[in-house]
Amino acid sequence: MLAALDSTIVSTALPTIMGELGGVDHLSWVVTAYLLAQTIVTPIYGKLGDLYGRKIVLQVGIVIFLIGSVLCGLSQSMLQLIVFRFIQGLGGGGLMVTTQAAVGDVVSPRDRGKYQGLFGAVFGVASVVGPLVGGYITNHWSWQWIFYINLPIGIVAMFVLATTLPSRSIKVRHSIDFVGAALFSVFLCTLILATDLGGTMYAWNSPMITSMAAVIVVTFILFIVTERFAVEPVLPLRLFLNRTFTISSVLGMIVGFSLWGSVTYLPVYLQIVNGATPIESGMQMLPLMGGVLTMSITSGRIISATGRYRIFPIIGMAVMGSGLWILSGMKPDVSPFVASLYFLWIGLGLGMIMQVLVIAIQNAVPYRDLGVSTSGAILFRLMGGSIGTAALGTVFKSQLHAQLSKLLPAGENVAEHVVRISPQVMQTLPEDLRAIYTNAFVNSISTVFTVAATIATFGFVLALMLPEHPLKRNSSESAAAVE
Repeated sequence: MLAALDSTIVSTALPTIMGELGGVDHLSWVVTAYLLAQTIVTPIYGKLGDLYGRKIVLQVGIVIFLIGSVLCGLSQSMLQLIVFRFIQGLGGGGLMVTTQAAVGDVVSPRDRGKYQGLFGAVFGVASVVGPLVGGYITNHWSWQWIFYINLPIGIVAMFVLATTLPSRSIKVRHSIDFVGAALFSVFLCTLILATDLGGTMYAWNSPMITSMAAVIVVTFILFIVTERFAVEPVLPLRLFLNRTFTISSVLGMIVGFSLWGSVTYLPVYLQIVNGATPIESGMQMLPLMGGVLTMSITSGRIISATGRYRIFPIIGMAVMGSGLWILSGMKPDVSPFVASLYFLWIGLGLGMIMQVLVIAIQNAVPYRDLGVSTSGAILFRLMGGSIGTAALGTVFKSQLHAQLSKLLPAGENVAEHVVRISPQVMQTLPEDLRAIYTNAFVNSISTVFTVAATIATFGFVLALMLPEHPLKRNSSESAAAVE
């Protein structure tokens, strides 16, 4: 609840934050910084949980997360907020992976569907409450309180952990792959920076982007070599010999790319194009979250009853992909009711995918790899979200500049117009200029959804290749033979 609420409560406040601290050019980095930090530390938390136990790792993650939340609320500039969101993500990554791995410790794969469905329900509840609370707080208090609200929830979470989750009593030999973790961090940070800066601030063939590409290739090769010989690798290469793990991980990356990369802009669209207030945009996002909630619980119960899971990612990718294609054609005059139906459709598809992929992976690997495989599944989803937010942010920025250059009178400074766009400014503009901004925004976001939909369509084809193994009834059973 703590991690999911933070992700959703921020969404409806982003346009207001953008208006106070900086222009739309920086919007994607408020999300990217958080996802990037989560992605970097996810495999480390998974391994630490395997070595030291889930309880202490979760407690450390909560403390870091709460420190980051306080710092975010104290931010006085967009740069500060981005840095502090990164710190917050260093803790948030531990919350996401360690909670799901803890379920794998105590629940058999056959029954895991019900419990992962409950995780999906918690995410759904947070998703329903988050945009509404975020909109209310932004309207009536200030956006800083969307971060401060994590403190009481975090204190409750610490108390529940201390009183209910047992500590590990088995002593194991500890070996952390710090070199591999560092190489992975450099690789991912450079990749996302190149994706964000290429084609906008720097040309793709510029010395800066070319140097970044060289760093990406070198660190990737060194990471593979390091993981091959590490005693306790952060991401064991043997996992990729398992077809279920590999396909599920790529599907998770596609879901993260399409979801975070595109849905980040829905509240912006609703507030800037349709003139919705933060709380109104939160209300219009409810069907998307309701779809996630409904299908997470429903799919979990069906999986526990039948022991079958493969059909859900296939249907889910088809539903989500078609929903993104529909959004790519959305017009400024679309009614809130029709837009909500589009959001519901995407949510129904998403609810059939995320938790099911974790179940499939946990069922396919040996128990000794439970933590690291769970973190791997979430790692690739977060990596997709980080890359998707940066890549689609670049698409959005370049399209917005191009659209404004085409629509504004000759000689206008496009960069100045981009910086000033915010929900507050839109309400004060003359009708003709507001129409130009609106058309530019609609056309730019349409391109974002088109790219996301194309990626999701590839995910549907890949989901057809996902194998299915009968779900095991004992959480410590050996996995099926590696394919």
